[in-house]
Amino acid sequence: MFKLLRFLKPYWWQVIILLVATGAQVYTTLQLPAMMADIINNGIVASDMDVVWRDGGIMLLLAMISALTSFVASYFSAKVGAYFSRDLRAAIFQKVLSFNMTSLKNYSTASLITRTTNDVNQIQMIITMMLSMLLRAPLFCVMGLVMAVQTAPEMSWIIVVGIAAVVISVIVIMTVVAPKFKIFQNLVDKITLITRENLTGLKVVRAFNNEKLEHKKFTRANDELTRLLIFIDRILELQNPLINIIFNGTTLLCSWIGISLLNQDFRYLGNMTAFAEYVTFVMMSFLMLSLFFIMIPRANVSAGRINEVLKTSPKIHYAKKTHGLPEKRASVEFRKVDFRYSDTSEKVLDGITFRAEAGKTTAFIGSTGSGKSTLINLVPRFYEATSGEVLVDGINVKDYEKDDLMRKIGLVPQRGVLFAGTVKSNIKFGAPNATSDDVRKAAEVAQAAGFIEKLPGGYDARIAQGGTNVSGGQKQRLSIARAVCKKPDIFVFDDAFSALDMKTDARLRAALKPITEDAVVLIVAQRVSTIKDADQIVVLDKGRMVGKGTHRELLAKCKIYQSIVKSQLSEAEFRKEMHGATR
Repeated sequence: MFKLLRFLKPYWWQVIILLVATGAQVYTTLQLPAMMADIINNGIVASDMDVVWRDGGIMLLLAMISALTSFVASYFSAKVGAYFSRDLRAAIFQKVLSFNMTSLKNYSTASLITRTTNDVNQIQMIITMMLSMLLRAPLFCVMGLVMAVQTAPEMSWIIVVGIAAVVISVIVIMTVVAPKFKIFQNLVDKITLITRENLTGLKVVRAFNNEKLEHKKFTRANDELTRLLIFIDRILELQNPLINIIFNGTTLLCSWIGISLLNQDFRYLGNMTAFAEYVTFVMMSFLMLSLFFIMIPRANVSAGRINEVLKTSPKIHYAKKTHGLPEKRASVEFRKVDFRYSDTSEKVLDGITFRAEAGKTTAFIGSTGSGKSTLINLVPRFYEATSGEVLVDGINVKDYEKDDLMRKIGLVPQRGVLFAGTVKSNIKFGAPNATSDDVRKAAEVAQAAGFIEKLPGGYDARIAQGGTNVSGGQKQRLSIARAVCKKPDIFVFDDAFSALDMKTDARLRAALKPITEDAVVLIVAQRVSTIKDADQIVVLDKGRMVGKGTHRELLAKCKIYQSIVKSQLSEAEFRKEMHGATR
């Protein structure tokens, strides 16, 4: 929890104003019972109206100062708490953006969302309480005790009894409830995960008629969370009757002892009244502190989850400045590259070596799990090669400054990803300074212009979050248009044509040729028809490169490539392809 207090640093002067205002409020508030005692003892009992009017005026002034300083303290505690949570959310979001693919695997999406929202709200609540209570309550307690003892030392033991009762009740409640808060946050994560899975996979759930199964899963998690909340609330609700008993008991003791002392000296009435108010202040301050300390365990759980994200070090570090001079023409080269995930000993890629040059298309094909997508993800450094070198324009990717490397690459992922906004904003996502003509040309190349112009608003048509209001093929074409609009040196298509029909696929590849004459084109594909015209095809099998060459060369010498082609063609078409390769 204390590690997060560094986010208060920019607001130190506002915290100082808050502390000064709180001190002034406590001081003025605690003067009121003493003034009232003086009015009763020396004004009302002694029938001296001058004392009543004089002290009454001073009390009114003190009450106004107390109200004003209370407003100032409350305003700044709320303001600082809100800014604190804003900065904390921004820090979490920035940290998550810096994660590479390996780091992201340590957290579920649902957990990251909960940490950014629910956990930050818990911390904001405790920070606001800390700023408003943590100084006020101790001051009320200490100063109230001093003034209570000065006012009526004979009854001071009553405060000790009341404080001891409050402390014991708080310790018992915290001991029972504190361990449950971590379980609570994990269950919130689980609820968020199930909800997100069902919202994103609603079509699949309905297609397999599994609404009842998913409802049962949600109900189990929801009931578990409900039972835990009921348990926590029941324990916390015990605090109210306990505090009422303690308050009423101390009030009864004050009245009983005070009345017995009045029999000896009636002028003790003012002292008894003031002492009763001081006891209330002291007990209320302990109550506020008890509430604060009851909430701390829950906030500590949230703080631990947030710190876990913030202290996660990126697995991949970029150079502060690009080292070396890039080649004049774009290129991508792999030199004996191995890769394996940190939690496994098995290699995903083993000894990959090839060179892709500008103006040429290099394609990758292989069975599912052969390492195709992993291979091209090493180019933008989404993953780090375990050994060997990955070079872009003759420079090792490890020697690139991040922006310099990313500027060179136009990526179209396996699943088209769109963002809430317009068609135009999505196409311009990688090139914010692109003109309207650039956007239209990119859409034409991606074979997206036709359906865009039919949308209400055309290029200004709204795109829903995640692109849910466009089809899979349209989403894919918009993703391709986004990469084209960026005008990169290296195009990376990770199975980007899978959602397109054969005719659109052929037209798109033909339109891409003129604009990729000076660029490296890397294509991962499942369909042989997509890559048969590539200048170089790399065949992968279980992470190893088992073939490299043109379509005809591989048909002639690579059995795995032959089996892939055969699986996608009829027997007659395959014989024709083989005949053409051996001529």
